[in-house]
Amino acid sequence: MKNLNRFGLLVAALLLSLASHAADNAAGNGKDIEVSAAWVRATAPGQDTAGVDMTITSKHAARLVGVSSPVAKSAELHSMMNMAGMMEMREVDAVDLPSGKPVNLGASGYHVMLNQLKAPLKEGDSVPLILSIMVGENEMVKIRTTAEVRSLHTSGGHTQSGGPDLNY
Repeated sequence: MKNLNRFGLLVAALLLSLASHAADNAAGNGKDIEVSAAWVRATAPGQDTAGVDMTITSKHAARLVGVSSPVAKSAELHSMMNMAGMMEMREVDAVDLPSGKPVNLGASGYHVMLNQLKAPLKEGDSVPLILSIMVGENEMVKIRTTAEVRSLHTSGGHTQSGGPDLNY
C-alpha cells in the first residue's frame, strides 16, 4: 500500500511538472503577446531613417530585445531623454514589458529606429517588422507585425510623459 501511495505521489508530481512546463511554453509561443497601433511616418526625399511607434502588451513579464525589417539595413531600439533642455536619442539593449501592462513605446520614451532604408516609405504602405521578445529568462519569441505608413505631416505630438513626437 505504501508503494502505491508513493507511486501516486510520483505521478501527481510528474503531471504537475508537465502542466507547469506547458504553461511556460504557452507564455513563450507569442500567443500571449499583442502588438497594436504600430505606425511609422512617411519619409521625405533623401531621408534614410524612420522611427516606428507601437504598443506591446505581454501577459507575462518580457523584454523587447530586438527588431528587424526587410525595408531597412538595420533596426535599433532607442530611448529619448530630455538632457538639460535638449532631446537626446540613445540606443538601448531592451525595453521592459511588464506583465499585463500595455507599453506604448512613444509614450514611454522609446521607439524603433529603422536605419538605411532601402526605399522611401510612402503613405498607405505597410512596413513588415519582426520583434524579438525575451519571455522570462530564456525563451525567445519572434512576433511578426506590420506598421502602417502615415502621412509625412502626421504629428505624433509630445506625450504627457515627455515622450518623443517621432518627428524624424
